[in-house]
Amino acid sequence: MKVLGLTGGIGSGKTTVAGFFKELGIPVFIADVEAKKLMLEDEKIKAAIIQLFGEEAYKEGIPDRKFIASKVFGDNEKLEQLNGIIHPAVAKHFETWKQDQVAPYVIYEAAILFEKGGYRKCDFNLLITAPFEQRVARLQERDSSTLEEIEARMSHQWSDKKKAELADFFIENKELSKTREAVRDLHETLLERA
Repeated sequence: MKVLGLTGGIGSGKTTVAGFFKELGIPVFIADVEAKKLMLEDEKIKAAIIQLFGEEAYKEGIPDRKFIASKVFGDNEKLEQLNGIIHPAVAKHFETWKQDQVAPYVIYEAAILFEKGGYRKCDFNLLITAPFEQRVARLQERDSSTLEEIEARMSHQWSDKKKAELADFFIENKELSKTREAVRDLHETLLERA
């Protein structure tokens, strides 16, 4: 079964594009969602995170994301240690999930697909882009982030130009109707290649 890696900068519309593929019957694995589930449900991961950040990392068995974020944003070593706990577990979980799917191809959606080398495990990679102003507006609407917070998060991701060097396909997500059409066209292409 073929794997399409789907990525894009924060606010580019990865989740929207993933939803369009779901509408076409393609199974979608969203790495960030699965990572959150594993942080909540996997006892080994919980123990490793508590060892890294202390008991405050969890409140009543639930990860304190704000506390964890405050510990890693600005401390690259801690961020790498956290990623070293979560990313291998997510990758293993994806392989198990993939075996249960019945489709010509599946989608692996991850924000840092290129940055962490996950793209190498995909047969094809799709980069979603959007104008900077549109990305900022989406994020401010979604979670009331300030421009400074958004720029800080963006600084942890590669530029679209750098990602484009590794991508096989591109969709610019400016107008939803055109994005949906681009997804349908790519779907047809992938069916031919799968």
